[in-house]
Amino acid sequence: MSFRLTYATMFEPPPEMHGRFEAALVTVRSMLGGRHSLFLNGVDTAAAHYVSHRSPNDSDIQLGEFAVATEQDARAAMDAAHKAFPAWRATPPSERVRLLLRVADVMEARVYEIAAALALEVGKNRMEALGEAQETVDFFRHYADDFEQHGYYEHELPNDPLPNVVSRNRSVMRPYGAWVVIAPFNFPLALAGGPAAAALVTGNTVVVKGATDTPWAGRLLADCIRDAGLPPGVFQYLSGSGREVGAALSSHAATAGITFTGSVAVGTQLLQRMASGPWPRPCIAEMGGKNPCIVTARANLEDAAAGIVRSAYGMGGQKCSALSRLYVDHAVADELIEGMRAQIDTIRIGDPCCRENWLGPVINANATAHYARYVRELRAGGATLITGAGMLDSAEFARGHYVQPVLAEAPIAHPLWRHEMFLPILMLHRVSDREEAMRLANDTNLGLTAGFYGDADEVPWFHDNIEAGVTYANRRQGATTGAWPGYQPFGGWKGSGSTGKAIASFYYLAQYQREQSRTVVEQ
Repeated sequence: MSFRLTYATMFEPPPEMHGRFEAALVTVRSMLGGRHSLFLNGVDTAAAHYVSHRSPNDSDIQLGEFAVATEQDARAAMDAAHKAFPAWRATPPSERVRLLLRVADVMEARVYEIAAALALEVGKNRMEALGEAQETVDFFRHYADDFEQHGYYEHELPNDPLPNVVSRNRSVMRPYGAWVVIAPFNFPLALAGGPAAAALVTGNTVVVKGATDTPWAGRLLADCIRDAGLPPGVFQYLSGSGREVGAALSSHAATAGITFTGSVAVGTQLLQRMASGPWPRPCIAEMGGKNPCIVTARANLEDAAAGIVRSAYGMGGQKCSALSRLYVDHAVADELIEGMRAQIDTIRIGDPCCRENWLGPVINANATAHYARYVRELRAGGATLITGAGMLDSAEFARGHYVQPVLAEAPIAHPLWRHEMFLPILMLHRVSDREEAMRLANDTNLGLTAGFYGDADEVPWFHDNIEAGVTYANRRQGATTGAWPGYQPFGGWKGSGSTGKAIASFYYLAQYQREQSRTVVEQ
């Protein structure tokens, strides 16, 4: 590969990327309509029931038939993971690292085909789809390298200061057991593969449950892990409902820990469930965001408009890091709005597999119904809709779930300021100064990402006062989005995260292990 795929590459994609994506898309389209099984105990496993799954881009595109797991399948997956755990834990750490790097190699060889599948299944444009596919490769490499660099989390400690006795001490981190990963629809590969890689390299076995809207991505991850040669039972993949399969996994006696990405309501339930029982078990929950951006009177408004539009509307706002609250100094508000309006007017909406289209569909019919309801609520609550607010249902869009980007100037008392809509809807409010903007930005129970545009000497003030785990200042590539493994750790404060530790950070792998202090007296 003559260039490296990252989100920065996605901002200005080279021509070679487009050619390789289009070739991969032809290959993937030729394989549509197949049947996709579960993956249990090292083998593809048939299910009792399959469901036909269609693309949000075009309902005429049948992606395939996907297995629907049952509570019994969930129990079988947990039993297999539990039985495989002792041997996987005993596997030398260097061998686990080797196998994870092998998964990364297998996945990278397929990265364009996987991206094409993501574009068809999730509705991502080709840059977003390629970004997610390569990001997942990088998660496997990053966690393998990180585990090695930490010396597999084993540390010699000073001997006890005892006369005539040699008492040696060590600190050793040990895996928990069978680990459950529950992935969301919006990043169904990266937010399944990343936590799975972290759990696997540290010696846990893994059961992944994919989202009902995006079962294909998890199956492609399972294919890469299978073909990389991991031992049977070390990794299982299920697709099915959270109500049945997710509940069965989280309540299983062998479940040693959970990584969950999704809503605050479900994440809170899982935290409570994992804290109860014979002993508390770890739950790493990333639970969304209601992300703000502050623009001061001294900001570069051209950069601000570009970064705001990219973060508010990229992937239809269906990112936990998406920008949804914008606080702008009144002195520059009109100029910024005009700049944003010009950017929004250039957005091409349509089939995201086509090079010219930047914005694809939202995930399903429920999302379009929520969009229509939020637009009505904005209008009823006194908001001025500056752009958008229309359903796209002409012949070009009739078979997909397409909506327009919305920019709404809304009264600060409007209830949607506090509601995570997960749609391409951005709310704007004019402020008298940066202190008012900061107070409003922090007035939320969530704290995932935050953006800032202002003069260089204002940036330290922003960092000292903002209550968010991921921050970006004066970033044209995205006001609140675009973290990449090894460059920006990704994790939330307050209700956005349960641990205070970020994905792909210095502290992430330690969460998948528990410490054992070892003292041995020499005889």
